[in-house]
Amino acid sequence: MRRHVLMVAFHFPPFGGSSGSRRTIAFSRYLPRDGWDPLVLTANERAYEQIKPQELRYVPEGMPVVRAFALDAARHLSVSGRYPARLAIPDRWRSWQPFARRAGLRLIRNYRPSIIWSTYPIASAHSIAASLHARTGIPWVADMRDPMVEKDPYSGIEYPRDPQVRAARVRIEQAVASDAAHVVFCTPAARAIFLRRFGDALEPRTSVIPNGYDEEAFTEAEQALARPAGKRAEFRLVHSGTVYPGDDRGPDALFKAIAQLRARGTLPDGFRLILRASGHDAEIGELIAASGVTGVVQLLPPLPYREALQEMLTADGLLLLQGGASNPAVPAKVYEYVRARRPILGLVHPDGETAALLQRLQAAIVAPLDDVEQISAALASFVAACERGCAPFAQSEAVAALSRAAQARELAELLSRVSALQRGDRAATALQSAQI
Repeated sequence: MRRHVLMVAFHFPPFGGSSGSRRTIAFSRYLPRDGWDPLVLTANERAYEQIKPQELRYVPEGMPVVRAFALDAARHLSVSGRYPARLAIPDRWRSWQPFARRAGLRLIRNYRPSIIWSTYPIASAHSIAASLHARTGIPWVADMRDPMVEKDPYSGIEYPRDPQVRAARVRIEQAVASDAAHVVFCTPAARAIFLRRFGDALEPRTSVIPNGYDEEAFTEAEQALARPAGKRAEFRLVHSGTVYPGDDRGPDALFKAIAQLRARGTLPDGFRLILRASGHDAEIGELIAASGVTGVVQLLPPLPYREALQEMLTADGLLLLQGGASNPAVPAKVYEYVRARRPILGLVHPDGETAALLQRLQAAIVAPLDDVEQISAALASFVAACERGCAPFAQSEAVAALSRAAQARELAELLSRVSALQRGDRAATALQSAQI
């Protein structure tokens, strides 16, 4: 029996700003294999800071996609670069909520979905789903992914830093805890934070479905990859995606380590660190100049997704940057790095979920993000291991279990369980009587 799931996701092709849309687009592509047909409710294109039209090729043909009107407060509602803070609570795209609610009710009226699913990291998506659930009684599965509100256990700093934004997101988390039929996280640590905040009694209503990689996209990238002409003279260490300035994910210590190795004469000739699509080129550029690594560290613009995968597949090494405040999360790029089967240098906190995953897979050489001496030693060891061809790689069987198709299968099973529990009584009655 075919069933519909209404997917509320702000990030969706042609959005091209980060990996935010990869989870949703992969689920929408693979769920039909297991009997679930997605309907996507997203934002109009003008709300996105970056658009990549080529991303639309990943949207399944014939799948209903409705784009609700939305504005970005920072770009569309600001004067001289400033805008009222209330326009960015719980996020800068709050304007899409009333339009998305109306569009969502039309989709529900036309397709009668069995489940409403919503996903972070744009908090207002959960607010929209909560409203649609309250109006129709259709069970709601909240894909929280990561906590909306976090506290760095080492510095005590709370995120988001703005107290009003933080309070608004706590209220959304409370709505998820009280109203969602099931809550999904990307890591066990993220789920543990949620349960500490709202009580262990919620544990049966929670699951972990990690991020992953898209095998079809990798296969396509490999098939289109030009054969290398021969061994390159330079060594390319690539970081693909946003680099966050500051203590938690910043490259300050790494730049100092590179400068230190170069001063000692132990940095190989032709070594290049490529920061692809950093998202903060101006700030990172100033740090590069101040650290004395100009010419060694290069800031390069974003690539289309297939080309970005090809860069991973041909890099001499791949770099991760993650500090203690992000310990509950595993960046989506980690799974792509592992699938690319290139050597990984992980500058990560030893107590974090990313370090645990890399250790379990035996897939990287690691060092703390903020320790210059340890980074220097790890980087020198990493480059030497790569050049000798003895850098660690994850085993193929372990890599296969991390595919997006495998995660979509888990989600389909979860949706079926939730639908079965809710079918026939309160939810069906509420849907029949709702004025939609």
